[in-house]
Amino acid sequence: MIYIVEDDAEVREMESYALKSGGFEVMAFDCGKAMDDQLKVAVPELFILDIMLPGEDGLSILKRLRGQENTRNIPVIMLTAKGTELDKVKGLDLGADDYMAKPFGILELISRVRAVLRRFGKGIAAEETEMISLGSVSIDDKRHTVSVDGNPVELTFKEYELLKLLIANPGIVFSRQQILEKIWGIDFDMDTRTVDMHVKTLRQKLGEQAFRIQTVRNVGYKAE
Repeated sequence: MIYIVEDDAEVREMESYALKSGGFEVMAFDCGKAMDDQLKVAVPELFILDIMLPGEDGLSILKRLRGQENTRNIPVIMLTAKGTELDKVKGLDLGADDYMAKPFGILELISRVRAVLRRFGKGIAAEETEMISLGSVSIDDKRHTVSVDGNPVELTFKEYELLKLLIANPGIVFSRQQILEKIWGIDFDMDTRTVDMHVKTLRQKLGEQAFRIQTVRNVGYKAE
């Protein structure tokens, strides 16, 4: 089941028709409140959120979904008429799994949905792993928690995924482009400085263990 939140009736109907034609079950809502009521009944496999919505906007809904236990790991695709890099950064930093700017084609929408769901399927298997540790940095992937020297550390969704990628592969160097593809999982035109920004904030949160994330000059990053 896919939940769509889109206030434009014509666009909402087009998206619903396209996905149903692609073999998906769909429920569409004109605002976040209407979707919340349905969430009490059932949780979907994927959310598609428009950013510009009446009342609570799509980014606020995304942030709320990522903060709730029953929805934090469900993939989200953001749809918006805005196509600036700032909008992409905001959505992706909050935990969106893909981003599409309107107008878009029906076939592209179906393709993006299938790609995100495939990645999510792999993500479910990954969550079955045990503790991942490097030095005194530990990840409990089942509970989606991080600790340093036994103390809990609060990370954003993307910071968590970045840390997990690096410490699960100690000594392996990942280029900035590889990190974008593996963490954000999509092919988009974004400055690789986005990765540098996330590494900077992640190091700050790791405190004395920040040295675990090392810069490989002119290449990218690794964990040691």
